[in-house]
Amino acid sequence: MNTPIPALRRILCIGGGPAGLYFGLLMKRRHPALEVTVVERNRPFDTFGWGVVFSDQTLQNLRRADPETAQAMQDAFNHWDDIEVFYKGGRVRSGGHGFIGIGRKRLLNILQERCLALGVQLVFETDVTDDQALAQQYNADLVIASDGLNSRIRTRYERTFQPDIDTRLCRFVWLGTKKTFDAFTFAFEQTEHGWFQAHAYQFDGETSTFIVETPEPVWKAHGLEDMSQEDGVAFCEQLFAKYLDGNALISNAKHLRGSANWIRFPRVICNTWVHWQDIAGKQTPIVLMGDAAHTAHFSIGSGTKLALEDAIDLADEFTRHAGADMATVLQAYEARRSVEVLKIQNAARNSTEWFEHVDRYTGMEIQQFAYSLLTRSQRISHENLRLRDAQWLEGYEGWLQERSGGRGVGGKPTPPMLLPLKVRGTELKNRIVVSPMAQYQATDGVAGDWHLMHLGARAVGGAALVMVEMTSPTPEGRITPGCPGLWNDAQQQAFTRIVDFAHQHSSAKIGLQLGHSGPKGSTQLGWDAIDEPLPSGNWPLLSASAVAYGEQNQVPSAMTRADMDAMTAAFVESTQRAAAAGFDWLELHCAHGYLLSAFICPLTNQRTDEYGGSLANRCRYPLEVFAAMRAVWPADKPMSVRISAHDWAPGGNTPDDAVEMARLFKAAGCDVIDVSSGQTTRAAKPVYGRMYQTPFADRIRNEVDILTMAVGAIQEADHANSIIGAGRADLCAVARPHLADPAWTLHEAAKLQTRAVQWPRPYESGRDQLYREIARQQALQGTPITTDPAETA
Repeated sequence: MNTPIPALRRILCIGGGPAGLYFGLLMKRRHPALEVTVVERNRPFDTFGWGVVFSDQTLQNLRRADPETAQAMQDAFNHWDDIEVFYKGGRVRSGGHGFIGIGRKRLLNILQERCLALGVQLVFETDVTDDQALAQQYNADLVIASDGLNSRIRTRYERTFQPDIDTRLCRFVWLGTKKTFDAFTFAFEQTEHGWFQAHAYQFDGETSTFIVETPEPVWKAHGLEDMSQEDGVAFCEQLFAKYLDGNALISNAKHLRGSANWIRFPRVICNTWVHWQDIAGKQTPIVLMGDAAHTAHFSIGSGTKLALEDAIDLADEFTRHAGADMATVLQAYEARRSVEVLKIQNAARNSTEWFEHVDRYTGMEIQQFAYSLLTRSQRISHENLRLRDAQWLEGYEGWLQERSGGRGVGGKPTPPMLLPLKVRGTELKNRIVVSPMAQYQATDGVAGDWHLMHLGARAVGGAALVMVEMTSPTPEGRITPGCPGLWNDAQQQAFTRIVDFAHQHSSAKIGLQLGHSGPKGSTQLGWDAIDEPLPSGNWPLLSASAVAYGEQNQVPSAMTRADMDAMTAAFVESTQRAAAAGFDWLELHCAHGYLLSAFICPLTNQRTDEYGGSLANRCRYPLEVFAAMRAVWPADKPMSVRISAHDWAPGGNTPDDAVEMARLFKAAGCDVIDVSSGQTTRAAKPVYGRMYQTPFADRIRNEVDILTMAVGAIQEADHANSIIGAGRADLCAVARPHLADPAWTLHEAAKLQTRAVQWPRPYESGRDQLYREIARQQALQGTPITTDPAETA
């Protein structure tokens, strides 16, 4: 092959880890005319560490990039399919996971040998202190900074790379053992100070990696900080003796003193990976790769995977853009690769936090604990587990069904999202909620035919609970002139009509979300200019403090005690009207920067009285409103509260604060926390992604012991099944999919039942109402009813 671009003749890789070696050999293999040099500080064929793990999919990527290297790796791999979890004296084992392990030393030896065979120059025992001098020495056209986690090059050019390094909460130590595990093993042991966990896997014919991890406070409480390395290893050996079958734990870090072999994982994110430097009059790109550019927690086994796939992607970009200039190639590489890395890092963050807070899940029985562990990253879903091990998953579904009071169909268990849930005296037929979604179709606060159509269609569409959009207790509490209210008889009568329709034509429950817009009121309709003031006719605003939502928004008046009393009375009157209209569920909106949220958020509450300052003070007025509503709302009907669990802005509320909010509302009689986030300030910078708010619901549910509703980018039945199955939330609020398809729940249920269980006969005695609705809907659409899954696919 020819050199990929005219300006590229010589490549220098600083750091002889997987990234530098693999990129060097790939480029030399594809473009033999290149001069490629890899410089490493250690001796030839010398390395540290135990084993590394890949998925089967990663091996496929390696085969595509370089079959010869992949074959050499495959010959040295130890392969297994099972994951085994030990917890509270119990054991769960599931299969089909497809892992491969290899010793780190063996992996690097394979890459080194392959480099030499292809003609890559390997330079050992060279500690690079000046990358520019070395680049000049080799007249490099491209410098790959693959110098690892503690990259000197990243530090030298940190103004360009802008690294963000987050040192995580747990201490962990890499050990080895001659006990050979036949599955990827997670073992959890409780001590008087807290939980330890071991991650163990075999990587060659006679050795396994054995990582021990625990939160730093637990580590310190046991005195491990002050122990010698030998005593620390002996402690771990004794703690996990039952899994070692008499084998010792071994350290290969004898060069470290004391407890220095116990480290905290540094999560590295860089804003950019390419720095251009004038070296001897030539603009030379210096490109971060592997751990120098990014890290992902070992609990998802992705550090080496990321390094090797970095190398593949950059080599592919040189092939894809043959003849282009260097800047074009590197821009394309960073644009493409950074997205893939971010996905892995987001998954790794979820996994890291799960292991940092194992105690959050220790109230679970082992079946759900293991499911939660397997799906902790949110990359492995319910249906993905079915593909891996259908028998195990079906057993777990049956276990969940037994505890929820659900009923299977055709001898098969019900998927988690279709299990019933009872809250106070209200029985929900499944776990799907139609989110409250602003329609901007009310006239003078009165819900009309549009709302009857919108809410009625979704009520017969299979969801268990349909929520009306935020409804104001006062005219001035509306977000826009098109938003509904509940302060007069006409509005109450309009809602009664909608509630009666839902009850008459479906088995869905219908709920009302009450809230006051506060500083975000008097704005234009959402499709005109969301959150922007009306061109004319603006009404006065109230808030916790005189803080405008934005420079263009009007400044609200800070509420006086008289204002607060009057507002509480208005909420109470609306609550009574909601009960009279027949609503099954009531939710108080304390999120998204509206009035009650403005009290809770420290960025918008600047009060110096008993309603400002501490979180407890900031929650005081919302709690007063909630208590007054709860007192007049029927005792057998549920009440939920929507909160913003994260303000996503400096100085704002954090997930830690959300846990305390939830505790306060639980003590006041709240049944369910509806967990949203953001929208409290224009400065918010949320980190979006699928199910991105679910971890907040997970934490609140399992730390506060209260039912939660997850919301935010839940777009598939598979998402909902995973959330409910793992105990991350008890209900899933689904918005946009229900806008596109009012019968989304019915259609997803039909798919699930077709795939997972036999189709029920429409009128068979004892079948769930949901299935009868599915049958009725299909009949209306002219679709034949059958018990043959193939005919309903």
